[in-house]
This record gives sequence, C-alpha cells and structure tokens, in this order.
Amino acid sequence: MPVLPDRPIAIYHEHPDWFRPLFAELERRGTPFVRLDANRHRYDAAAPRPPYALVFNRMSPSAWTRGHGHGIFYTLQYLEHLERLGVRVVNGAEAFRTEISKARQLSLLERLGLPYPRARVIHDTRHAPAAAQGLRFPVVVKPNIGGSGAGVRRFDGPEALRAAAEDGGWSLGLDGTGLVQEFVPAEAGRIVRVEVLGGTYLYAIRVYTTGESFDLCPADICRGLDGAELTRSGLDDAPKNGLKVERYEPPAEIVAEVERIMDEAGIDVGGVEYVVDARDGRHRFYDVNALSNFVADSPRVLGFDAHARLADWLEREASRS
Repeated sequence: MPVLPDRPIAIYHEHPDWFRPLFAELERRGTPFVRLDANRHRYDAAAPRPPYALVFNRMSPSAWTRGHGHGIFYTLQYLEHLERLGVRVVNGAEAFRTEISKARQLSLLERLGLPYPRARVIHDTRHAPAAAQGLRFPVVVKPNIGGSGAGVRRFDGPEALRAAAEDGGWSLGLDGTGLVQEFVPAEAGRIVRVEVLGGTYLYAIRVYTTGESFDLCPADICRGLDGAELTRSGLDDAPKNGLKVERYEPPAEIVAEVERIMDEAGIDVGGVEYVVDARDGRHRFYDVNALSNFVADSPRVLGFDAHARLADWLEREASRS
C-alpha cells in the first residue's frame, strides 16, 4: 500500500529542531506525514489501531536535560502499546530500551564479544571510588540515561573521585544508575560515528575533539576539516560546538561489528561511536544510539543528502508495513 493522507507516516519526537531537515524533505516530496509531539502526547489503551503506515520513534534520551525527562519512560509504554496493536514502529521498544541504558549497551557489547572501555555499573555516587578500583585512570562517570554527553564527569585520579563522592553534590541522572568507566585517549583526538539505515551501513564521520567535552551532536558540528562553516539546514539557532568533521570509511570488520550491534539491539536507524585508543591502536565502542539526526550539511560532508536517503527508506518501509 502507498503512503496516503489517511495512512501517513507518523514521526514521534521531542526535540523541536533536530528533525526539521527530514520534515522539509517529506514536505518537498508531498509524502503524507504527521508530527507527534512527545511533550503533549497521550493515548487511550482501549482505542483501536491508529491509522499510521508506520511510526518513526525519534524520542531523545537527553530530553531530561530540557525538562522533558518524564516523557522518556512514557515513550517506552507508548511504543509497547503500538507494537501490541501491530503497528510497524521504526526504532521500537527494544531499540529504545538500549537507547536509554548505557548499562544495557555494555551487556550487549559483552555478549557480542566486542571491545569497549572497562566499566562498572553503580546506583550511588558514593560507590564510585570502590567501583573504580582496578580501573585505569582517568575515569569518567556517566549517567545511565545520557544523550549528547549530558552529565558525564571526568576524574584524573582516585583522590578527585573520592572527594566528589564524599561531597555528594552530583547525580547519576534520571534513573539513579550510572557507569564508572575508563577514559580512552583518542588517537589524534579523533572519534568515529558509524550510521546505519535499515540496519545497514550508511556512512561514517570522523570527528576531531578537544577531549574536554563529551557532547557529540552531529547536527551541531559546525565546521568541515577545511575550517569552512557548515550549513545546518534550519538549525542555525542551535549552539555551535566548534567540532570539526570529515567523512571516513572505517575498516570493513568494524562496519560488520556495527551492523551486528544494531541487529542485536533492534535498531533500524542510528549510530554507534567508537574511539581508537592512542595507547595501543585498538578500537573500542563506547556509545550505541537509536537516535540519529545526521551530520550537518550532509551533501557537502558526505557527497549525498542523508535525509533524502532516510525519506526513501521510510517510504519503502511504510509501503511494506
């Protein structure tokens, strides 16, 4: 069945800006779609199946940093409700469970036998010093529900970590769970984000960081490697993080590992980030994302429009669902 006005694609989202390029692309094509604002959403468990061709889940785990944390666990209930009704959900409940739990991501990587920075899971900041015993410093303490590097703190030695734990003036975030994880110095100050579409490799970017920030929002990256400013397609009011980016082709074995991660997590559209350790040259995965807003100015950085590829795929999925 085609996508029709009475059978539109539904895009469920919380962030007001990140998905403007996708909305613009669908409008340009005349593809029927509706926006479901997660911040104002509600549903009736007794209502019949909604008339959507599919629902594309774009809820962000960093919603709690914008005062919308209450919508994160609500979203999980809504996705499960849709799936019970037989609605095709892109990045459904299983994917979202992985998105909102760094502890779950660790278990996934361990189960697949893939490399990641050593870490311990805690539920109280006072436990962080004991959890860090046997880990190599520096370490970072991360909220279990993160998003865009929110709430990540770095500690260069046991004394600094112990002092912070005794002070008690910090939080592990929305669910009170967090990681104490070894900080991996990035080779040449670079990290890599690999994006998949339909579970298959789409592209990768290599991002040059300062090492002082843990915030990687691809849509906010504002300069190419040549220093020229990128056009951010409706995101000109977004904060500019100063990071530089280039297209990159990872080794085939890493691409295969990323696709395994996404398949196991049930993630249709998303990205996996890894770093090459400057100390030993080995790659280590450190973040699994079911939310991708794609790199800024993708035609220039990648040589193709990532949002057009996404719209193509959504239309095909909606027709098959």
